[in-house]
Amino acid sequence: MEDSKKDGAAVRVAPPLVYLGGIIVGVILHAFMMPLPIGISPGLRIAAGVAAAVLGLVFAGGAIGLFRKTGQDPKPWESTPQIISTGIYRITRNPMYVGMALLQIAIGVGLANWWVIILVPIVLAIVYTTAVRHEEHYLQRKFPDEYSRYKASVRRWI
Repeated sequence: MEDSKKDGAAVRVAPPLVYLGGIIVGVILHAFMMPLPIGISPGLRIAAGVAAAVLGLVFAGGAIGLFRKTGQDPKPWESTPQIISTGIYRITRNPMYVGMALLQIAIGVGLANWWVIILVPIVLAIVYTTAVRHEEHYLQRKFPDEYSRYKASVRRWI
């Protein structure tokens, strides 16, 4: 997604595709290999799923809103003209990825499928390997002092 001459992080895979892959693998495991149903009442499951979805949308939507407000492209392989450190970015350096993880959890809860939820840490490890570490390296190189201060004050995840 990036050639060596382009100003942007060397992201390997579009992160939303990694989350989608985790959901698909979880559904396949549940349907064809070994079902792991969530054994709670439908009402409680719906409430928990909606809560996780709303929280996920707050994180991801808040991040996208700040990208739009500052005129930046949210695609991680595009150039970053400035570090966003306000709003949801005061809580986590990766609110879109946290939001997508919460949405994956919400989908797992909604489908009563533990596999989708169990796969979240694996998905996060893949997102870290294919995107986050490249983004961090790029930002450290482009904004050495500002990004160092930001990293010191805000956690990578939560």
